[in-house]
Amino acid sequence: MNDFFTFLAQIPWWAWILIVLVIIGIRDVFFNKKHIITHNFPIVGHIRYMLESIGPELRQYIVANNREELPFNRIERGWIYASAKNQNNYEGFGTDQNIYEANYIFINNAMMGFKVPPEHPNAKNPYFLPCAKVMGAYNKRRKPYRPASAINVSAMSFGSLSARAIESLNRGCKLAHAYHNCGEGGLSPYHKKGADIVYQIGTGYFGVRDEHGNFSLEKMVALVEANPEIKAIEVKLSQGAKPGKGGVLPASKITQEISEIRHVPMGKDVISPATHTAFDGVEGLIEFVEQIAEATGLPVGIKAAIGKLQDWEKLAQLMVKTNKGPDFIQVDGGEGGTGAAPPSFADHVSLPWVYAFSDLYKIFKKHHLTDRIVFIGSGKLGLPAKGAMAFAMGADVINVAREAMLSIGCIQAKACHNNTCPSGVATQNKWLQSGINIEDKAVRTNFYFKNFRKELLEITHACGYEHPCQLTTEDVDLTLGDKNLSQTLAACFTYHKVEVPFEGMSSLLNCQYLGGHYDRETVKSEKSGQKQFEDVRY
Repeated sequence: MNDFFTFLAQIPWWAWILIVLVIIGIRDVFFNKKHIITHNFPIVGHIRYMLESIGPELRQYIVANNREELPFNRIERGWIYASAKNQNNYEGFGTDQNIYEANYIFINNAMMGFKVPPEHPNAKNPYFLPCAKVMGAYNKRRKPYRPASAINVSAMSFGSLSARAIESLNRGCKLAHAYHNCGEGGLSPYHKKGADIVYQIGTGYFGVRDEHGNFSLEKMVALVEANPEIKAIEVKLSQGAKPGKGGVLPASKITQEISEIRHVPMGKDVISPATHTAFDGVEGLIEFVEQIAEATGLPVGIKAAIGKLQDWEKLAQLMVKTNKGPDFIQVDGGEGGTGAAPPSFADHVSLPWVYAFSDLYKIFKKHHLTDRIVFIGSGKLGLPAKGAMAFAMGADVINVAREAMLSIGCIQAKACHNNTCPSGVATQNKWLQSGINIEDKAVRTNFYFKNFRKELLEITHACGYEHPCQLTTEDVDLTLGDKNLSQTLAACFTYHKVEVPFEGMSSLLNCQYLGGHYDRETVKSEKSGQKQFEDVRY
């Protein structure tokens, strides 16, 4: 045996490489039955698969230019990263965008911008930007709610995102006075770190289901009573990434913690149906909304991706007839989202946000319902210019998902669906998520939201207004990509936004329904602290 090991030790290193290559070659030619390339080109064929596996990274960091990548290009990601770190998020030497491409946004600034008076809330705090409407005010819910932030975290469940990512976002929302939509996976301990919560009810009724998987109003009421941070309830009809498609939570992924949060059994696959079982039709939806609102006292809304409009027309007609209906509607763009979805759904099913929202808004405008509803936009709106466009079209609040993920370290690796997210954001792998520093990422979430609101306000002031709710469809142009050059949103989508009642930013600050633990003392203390640490980027 000693002679054998002595013989092996005498073999030079380069000979070992040749031996390994010969073994691989023999395997490729004689034993490989699956891959044509490696069979026909042994050894060398493996290089092709290696390059293919790192192709996205090569394109992202070396090949693609600053404006080329999707869904978020390098410039967009750079602005979010810099804003989240509270660093310089400006660019120099003018724009490098093709300003003549189709759907390019132009915002029409005023000759004289809005001048902020010395005692104005935004003179004290340049980040203060609440929603101009109150959820549940028209329907006289017992607990109306005015979101304290015009930008908030959209629905992302614990399970789809890691525990540390969820906790980072929630703590950041608390600092930024934003609300956090918990997603259809139920209210986890990581969602309960101080931020306002919008509780989402999906088709699986996770967290509020009985032993048979049906919706339980008793559990819904008990959950709201036990968790006063829940400020509103959202019924999810569909989502932009995969409207009309259900899902499966494999038994192998159900931990004891997830089982308790979602109220599902261990050791069994859990099916999320494509449609709701708690109600049927538009009439049933209205009654379901009213039932939950009456039992909990909270505003109740719906979330959907938009395609066919017949049922939306029927919903509007019934709202007029019955004087009942949702307090808010979140329009989810078909641009896709954080969840895994077949390409056929993510790429083709449901309308992009601008088309979806304009179609829906016109229906509710026709029936004089816009004052009753808080409109929420979601679908790549987490950049200030796109936010301004959304408000000009009629949105009252913006929800972001992927942009929020980017603020806590997501690198757009597009591995959300296979549990290998390298940044630890969209994975349940303990090692991968252990690198997330919750305190640091919470601060980054906070500054992303605050710098977004500050820049959106600056755009608003440049247009001569005090609040983005005053922006109109005449204030934004789109390049059409043909000889019509550019047209206003009003001309492109054939409607004018209904004026939103607004009495000044001070009235919003003094509103008794203002959420986010916001008050005048908060504004003063934040301003003092920001000046001390030079955190405000004027």
